[in-house]
Amino acid sequence: MPDPTSNVEKQVPESRVNIHSFEYGRPENMSKLRELVFVLVITCAQLFTQIGVGQGIAPIEIIGDYFGDTDPGVKAWYVAGYALTVGTFILAAGRLGDMFGHKLMFVIGFTWFCLWSLLAGIANYVEHSSVFFSFCRGMQGIGPAMLLPNGLAILGRTYHSPGKRKHLVFALFGASAPSGFLIGCLFSGMLAQLSFWAWGFYIMAICCAGLAVLSIFVIPPDGEGLSDVRKNEGFDYLGAFFGISGLILVNCAWNQSPIEGWEKAYVYVLLIVGTACLVAFFIVELKVAKHPLIPLAAFNGVIGRTLICIACGWATFGIWIFFLWQFWLNLQHKTPLTCSAQFVPAAISGFAASLFTGLVVGRMSTSIVMMISMVAFCVAVVLLAPMPIHQTYWAESFVSIIIGCWGMDISFPAATILLSSAVPKEHQGIAASLIATVVNYSISIGLGIAGTVQRYTVPEASTEVGNIQIQLRSYKSAFYTAIGLSGLGVLVAFYSVIVDLITRKKKQASN
Repeated sequence: MPDPTSNVEKQVPESRVNIHSFEYGRPENMSKLRELVFVLVITCAQLFTQIGVGQGIAPIEIIGDYFGDTDPGVKAWYVAGYALTVGTFILAAGRLGDMFGHKLMFVIGFTWFCLWSLLAGIANYVEHSSVFFSFCRGMQGIGPAMLLPNGLAILGRTYHSPGKRKHLVFALFGASAPSGFLIGCLFSGMLAQLSFWAWGFYIMAICCAGLAVLSIFVIPPDGEGLSDVRKNEGFDYLGAFFGISGLILVNCAWNQSPIEGWEKAYVYVLLIVGTACLVAFFIVELKVAKHPLIPLAAFNGVIGRTLICIACGWATFGIWIFFLWQFWLNLQHKTPLTCSAQFVPAAISGFAASLFTGLVVGRMSTSIVMMISMVAFCVAVVLLAPMPIHQTYWAESFVSIIIGCWGMDISFPAATILLSSAVPKEHQGIAASLIATVVNYSISIGLGIAGTVQRYTVPEASTEVGNIQIQLRSYKSAFYTAIGLSGLGVLVAFYSVIVDLITRKKKQASN
């Protein structure tokens, strides 16, 4: 197996290597130009994943009018269906990357993304039903499910040495999230408003095809500096079946409940069967599987609390971003282009937050970094909950966007670096899968939870769509739900900080 030591480490004696130097950890056999293109291509996995989210939010009212959808719960599926499959299939995609090569799965991911983006655009020919469009959106999400864990695994194995270079690369990966969302909103909103909404998906297909081809040339073969330890291990088919089935059924139950209500038998049957599948999944992973999909035995309290924080924070994000746009479009009657322009500060704030993360991670406790991100998520929705209809953008929306991006761009790279450093190289794909699964699945199920709260606190909102005051009350109920979720994240993060401080004091005392 090739020596994973970097060029810097080979040329300089170990005692003289400065691990704080930016040059420390440079990928082996990679020029600066190739490294730049390599990082940009891998970062496009995150960028285009969030572009896909923006594609469903900015033109949501135009697409809904085209298909004749008026129920907010039905339109929520334009976003939730995509986020559901992104989160759910990551579990298996990371493991497949370990078996067959992360580069191969990465190229297949962009190819799949291209195909179903094209079909999502073609769905416009089914004019009287959005079912096929929502189905295509769900299938579209499987592409990012392949891209995210394998892209992160490629980064984790390429930049395996802790240091500034690794932290900066992962921070840039996280920084692309708000930029991707903004690009998705801007271009899909512009095309929907000025031309036709399907063109946004056609252009997405063209870009994904180009990136699939480029990936073949700029990503090193899987044998270059990568471990082949797990390639010969078997795939956990039983665990994958129960895990994917359980996540899909539970999510479908929560996202159908705002439309049908829990009174419908099939809704709570989906929840019961899905929960049973998840219980079976944990049993299989712990007791049955020889090569489990997720090595639960390697879990510890730090990783568990971090994932809980990520779940609460990103569920809050899903509610925050969806209903903020609904507020702008339906209550303030702004155009998709105007809404996209209002979100431009997110890119700047997100970039600053990611640079901050790249600088402080390694110098500051990860639990403190996660605490900061949870507070940012919480403050962002607290600002929106009391907002009146005619409030100026600069008073609350602008401040909420600036702060909310810090939640996104601090939590994701911090968790990525934590798990990437905490697990062996052969489990990089699994570590990446866990983070991306929790992030995207939480976005989807968060919308279902908020929609359910809406249905039972403001039941008339689904029928009296034109009544502004009723819609305002329903949006506020969603924001209050997000406050509860983010508040839970703050409490868990605070507990993690206390545990971390106690552990450090014990170590100092023992030394």
